[in-house]
Amino acid sequence: MAASKTGDGRTPVQIDTSKASIARVYDYALGGKDHFEADRQTIEAVRKVAPEVQLLAVDNRAFLIRALRFLASQTDVVQYLDCGSGLPTAENTHQVVQRLRPESRVVYVDNDPSVIVHGRALLEDNEQTVFTAADIFDPPSVLTDPTVREFLDFDEPIVLIHNGTIHHYDDPTRSPQDIMAEFVEALPSGSYVVVAHFYDPEDDDSALARRMEDVFVHSPMGSGVFRTMDEIQGLFPGLEMVEPGVAVCATWWPDGPLVKPLAPAQRCIAGGVGRKP
Repeated sequence: MAASKTGDGRTPVQIDTSKASIARVYDYALGGKDHFEADRQTIEAVRKVAPEVQLLAVDNRAFLIRALRFLASQTDVVQYLDCGSGLPTAENTHQVVQRLRPESRVVYVDNDPSVIVHGRALLEDNEQTVFTAADIFDPPSVLTDPTVREFLDFDEPIVLIHNGTIHHYDDPTRSPQDIMAEFVEALPSGSYVVVAHFYDPEDDDSALARRMEDVFVHSPMGSGVFRTMDEIQGLFPGLEMVEPGVAVCATWWPDGPLVKPLAPAQRCIAGGVGRKP
């Protein structure tokens, strides 16, 4: 067990290095340095059934960056609520949008102790970006959080981001679609929602998706549900989808032509962007 201070220097944060952290597992998959043995074991276990498993994280991040560039350049929205921000990597949400729209305001939300430590430290010198700790699967805890309410104007459109998060929610008492519906209901008209999710394509790649799911769920991380297209589309309730709708992440407005076939694992993560009328 490692102890560290949060970026504000007040509250000690306990980091249990014996258990895998979702944020640190993604960090390892993206080639970062903030991870421990339990985190590495999770990816290496999945690698045995899907050698290109790290591409799930790579495509997830690349999709987010492209979606953010679209939103910052093609819409007038300058407020972002990033749920499950994860550990700092290259091209974080605030870096992408503030490069194009310096006035953009970003609130990161996470409750992973590792993220709390790094997130607050990273943002100490950025007055347009803040971090707060809350349960991203409990909409009221996010939507009533004082930092969120003080920093964002809910009378103006907001971009809500749940990128690579909801597939780690699997509580039978409430559906992920209900969680997203509660978030969407609280957003002003003209807001946007960005979601990327592990995907069961219900075709020849379905068996691979389910093998990866089985390893993720039984790994030290303990979560990672691959949902169908209908289930993922249900995460955008009542929204007008930006073309092409929910699609495999690597094919959602790619930066250039796809000149080589997608690896099987790349066909098992999908994302989309929707607008609230």
